[in-house]
Amino acid sequence: MADTLYFSRDTKMYVKIGSAIWEIPVLDGFSFSQANNSTEVTLNEAESSTGVSKRGRKVFNDSLAPVEFSFSTYARPFLSAGSGAGAADGSGKQHAVEEVLWALMAGPATYSSNAFTNTTTHGTGTSADLAIDFSESNKSTLGTAEVFFSLDDAGSNPTVYKVAGAVINEASIDFDIEGIATINWSGFGSTLTSVSKPTKTIYEAINATNNYIRNRLTSLSITAADTSTFPGAGSGVYNLTLIGGNITISNNITFLTPETIGAVNTPIGHVTGARSVSGSFSCYLGLDSSSNVGTSTDFFADMTSAAAKAKVVNSFNTVFAIGGASSPFLKFTMATAHFEIPAHNIEDTIALETTFQALPSTIGGTNETVLAYRGVVPDV
Repeated sequence: MADTLYFSRDTKMYVKIGSAIWEIPVLDGFSFSQANNSTEVTLNEAESSTGVSKRGRKVFNDSLAPVEFSFSTYARPFLSAGSGAGAADGSGKQHAVEEVLWALMAGPATYSSNAFTNTTTHGTGTSADLAIDFSESNKSTLGTAEVFFSLDDAGSNPTVYKVAGAVINEASIDFDIEGIATINWSGFGSTLTSVSKPTKTIYEAINATNNYIRNRLTSLSITAADTSTFPGAGSGVYNLTLIGGNITISNNITFLTPETIGAVNTPIGHVTGARSVSGSFSCYLGLDSSSNVGTSTDFFADMTSAAAKAKVVNSFNTVFAIGGASSPFLKFTMATAHFEIPAHNIEDTIALETTFQALPSTIGGTNETVLAYRGVVPDV
């Protein structure tokens, strides 16, 4: 009888690219699994002369499905101390605990000299940013890593599962006004195996208490490209105060698996689909009795005007500053977002909900969004 049980709260997660191994603190509710694909063959015949009709069946294991995993992390930027065990950098540059996950989502995730080539740019000092762009994301395959889930990590005999060929498919941020900025990640891998526990090499700021981002400080800035159709409060600006919202980035990945008969096939890799950056936001339906320009009621009126209905594609420079203007924060800038016509949400306080699609400036572009982190020196 087994005398050891494993509890999710004793688990730690690690991500390995090359020789670098990051510890990524995850929240409760993570999951990982690999299912099996099978084929069932059944018999269907009439009765024989003796009144017998065979009704048997046979089952064949065809292949392993891709590993599916999901987990959540807090958004946690920090200014590296530039030295010490587990330091993210050799100098005082901006980083984030979860930056390796963004690198996997946004391109090949080639790691060298404390940065991901052409994906992350690390500013120096308290007034600089960690910038993450998607300029390398127009690829049929993205970067992969080895993801480890170490059960009973601090125990004397942990059980460790490795997801090989892991790729990040989706990242989603929900604006829970009362909460801490949280990113929900999901992805796929080729195989799930038991291995020994890895030794982390990058773990700066994972125990800090001052690099969490408060959602209540989040601000939203919207500026229309067409200021004639969408004048707002002058220069196409609308002043909307968030009560909720979401941003989701998806790679729409598909895993490929051979179909050779007589063997249990294993997934061999992935291909990307159309890149999607979308989301929604909600605000109270507000009216300024004096001028009512740039308010949510003005926004709805402009979006439903005759001129707006004549534009099948609109363009708004949209900036979500999660955490506000002071460190720590995470800023999403979507320069050419397309807005759908807002809908009313009838509750105790009537709200306006708007869905948007962050589009590139050209059909082949990669500039749907740019992320900017700014953190502080970790207190631990």
